[in-house]
Amino acid sequence: MSHSFQVDLRGIVDLLSHHLYASPRVYIRELLQNSVDAITARREGQPHAPASIWIETPKQTADGTLRVHDTGIGLTEAQVHELLATIGRSGKRDELGFSRQEFLGQFGIGLLSCFLVADEIRVQTRSGDAPTVYWTGYSDGRYTVEPGPARSETGTTVTLTPRPDAYDWLDGERVTDLARIFGEMLPFPIRVDGEPVTVDTPPWIAGRGALIAYAEKTFGFTPFDVIELKVPQAGLTGVAFVMPRAANPAARAGHRVYLKRMLLAEGAEGLLPEWAFFARCLIDTSELRPTAGREALYEDGLLESVREELGDQLRGWLVNLARREPYRLQQFLSIHHLGVKTLALHDEEMLRLVDEWWPMETNMGQMPLAEFRERFGTVRYCASIDEFRQLAAVAAAQDLAIVNAGYTYDAEIIERLPLLHPEILVDRLDPSDLSTRFDTLDPATELALRHFVSVAQRGLDALGCEVVVRAYDPPGLAALYLVDREASFQRRLRETQQVVDDVWAGVLAAFERAEAATRPQLVLNHRNPLVRRIAALGSDELMRLAVEALYGQALLLGHHPLRPADSALLNRSFFGLLQQAVPGFTEPETGPAEAAAPDPADEGTVREDPGEDR
Repeated sequence: MSHSFQVDLRGIVDLLSHHLYASPRVYIRELLQNSVDAITARREGQPHAPASIWIETPKQTADGTLRVHDTGIGLTEAQVHELLATIGRSGKRDELGFSRQEFLGQFGIGLLSCFLVADEIRVQTRSGDAPTVYWTGYSDGRYTVEPGPARSETGTTVTLTPRPDAYDWLDGERVTDLARIFGEMLPFPIRVDGEPVTVDTPPWIAGRGALIAYAEKTFGFTPFDVIELKVPQAGLTGVAFVMPRAANPAARAGHRVYLKRMLLAEGAEGLLPEWAFFARCLIDTSELRPTAGREALYEDGLLESVREELGDQLRGWLVNLARREPYRLQQFLSIHHLGVKTLALHDEEMLRLVDEWWPMETNMGQMPLAEFRERFGTVRYCASIDEFRQLAAVAAAQDLAIVNAGYTYDAEIIERLPLLHPEILVDRLDPSDLSTRFDTLDPATELALRHFVSVAQRGLDALGCEVVVRAYDPPGLAALYLVDREASFQRRLRETQQVVDDVWAGVLAAFERAEAATRPQLVLNHRNPLVRRIAALGSDELMRLAVEALYGQALLLGHHPLRPADSALLNRSFFGLLQQAVPGFTEPETGPAEAAAPDPADEGTVREDPGEDR
């Protein structure tokens, strides 16, 4: 057996009127929507029929009610029963015999929003030569239809009796403001207490000066540029205002959206692709669907295609800017480069634009990647800012040009460059590669330094670091700590093995390689006077302490993370050198923190901030 659902009308009315809408203010929008649809329906058959909407607030009415009048098509008694009394009826426009695309409403429940501010809604309506109908709806789900005095002309009047807690929402000034917010762009004149609230020409079809003034008033900024937008399949027309200052990519962009010239949302999201966070839109559409509460756009296939089309139009604006006004493009990129770089990860046209115009940091000065390739050939880059800072000066001294790709998306963009031209060469610089460009010492010098290197190596063996002596520029740099990616991986692998259980340690052991082949290097610069003087010291203890101090300095200059063993070595070398330099100096007693420091041989996993150590 089949049964029908039992519906609590009071509960349904409460649900729709108090929970469907975000604020009571939408009741004005829904009343204006019904009036505009009624006038549109009447003009389908009577093109020259009067078209006006006027609102009387309690300061004009004698009984404290709010009244909304229109010269629309009106309703017959049968239509009143069918449409006003059927919650969720979605075919009001079809019942009247007209195409729904010409109307604002789609859900047949807009009148229920009036229950947000009133417990009683009265409708007086006349359709053509049909008798005038008086319909009264109550918030508990009841309604009555009664005869009454004949209305003199075709149209409808809706009267709201405010609830005791809702008088403010029917105040004359507030109603005027709401009517202007929601209805100022509507094609029919609207008056509130005799004051007009509509404009003659919507801003999206006005001149550039009017659009800039609108952006300043509505969005609070003077736009960098104004871009015309059109998507015919969605009946969409409007503009995008390019923001004159950097926008937060994580903040959702809010756009002002009108549906058939009625304000739908002041902060609609999802209209543009995520990368276009630098633009705010003002649009009017006739085909995009609103949500049931009519305060946002419904996510469907049409909205997705509109989003893609608008993204294409913004991308086209960028391309044209590069061709016609490169100076303004550079201004734009200096403000909104992050959005363009995001798009360049997926779009070759934007990748070409970034390649040609966006200046990147290099050790030879700032320049676009296209210019860098033209001057230096292969695009060598460092993937982190710290790595670039460590190697930039040394690489420049060896006539090796490198790009700092440590900023957001830069490394990914550089790796995509071969998509533009297959002959473009891209290479991520491995720090260990620099050592191959350093000059080796002559055999006699190497022989003389053999004891020094042996002493230095014994001091750093416990830290897993290899000591080598080379000659390189600049001479002012005494030591350079170089660790290749394989060595970094092996170190992290060994550290992880120490903190996991035996099963996982065994699995990780399969990836371990011989340490000697992957150890980081401390490359001492024989051209540096200090290094040569240290090598000539007669005391092994002094040589060891000095090399340990150079090791610590190289770690700090290269922004490398410090292990507990590294910190202990820095302290030991510092106080050791003080003892040698200051007669009678004794190292301070070990404090609790120092007492807990592990042995230098300990390869622990704790990392300290090199900035704090410095």
